[in-house]
Amino acid sequence: MTEYHDTEWGVPSHDDRHLFEMLVLEGSQAGLSWQTILNKRVGYRRAFAEFDLNAVAAYGEPDVERLVADPGIVRHRGKIEATIANARTALEAQAEFGSLDAYLWGLAGGGPTRNARAGLGDIPATTEVSESMSKALRKRGFKFVGPTTIYAFMQATGMVNDHVVTCFRYNEV
Repeated sequence: MTEYHDTEWGVPSHDDRHLFEMLVLEGSQAGLSWQTILNKRVGYRRAFAEFDLNAVAAYGEPDVERLVADPGIVRHRGKIEATIANARTALEAQAEFGSLDAYLWGLAGGGPTRNARAGLGDIPATTEVSESMSKALRKRGFKFVGPTTIYAFMQATGMVNDHVVTCFRYNEV
């Protein structure tokens, strides 16, 4: 958790593969701890072809069955099927907007939002932007993208800087 916080969380990401990875991991975390998901991250990368959108979009029912039996990931059929469907939807967004990055960052306002949180208790679970982004993603067909999940995604990918102002990472990202 510390390494993830100190090196990755909150750093603006513009790589389609990484953005898809974080969308999958945050959606998979629903109802579980982030530590559980981080512990399975290597398993997710292996199971979902290093988050290659074309490869995951091509998965079919045999792949779903294989993944439901894979102890390296959260074996929730709905989340697995959502990952495959989300890869297909992400490819459609890429075709329309030129990249998943352009689509997602456009929904987030185009650039990072730098908040000035004094303490962890000041960080909300959702914002108007995460609610709006969640609604747009669901309308497009994405799954497991509720406003809380999307706000966590926005934090993870640097769309918002929610490091508290006393954190050494606040000014770094």
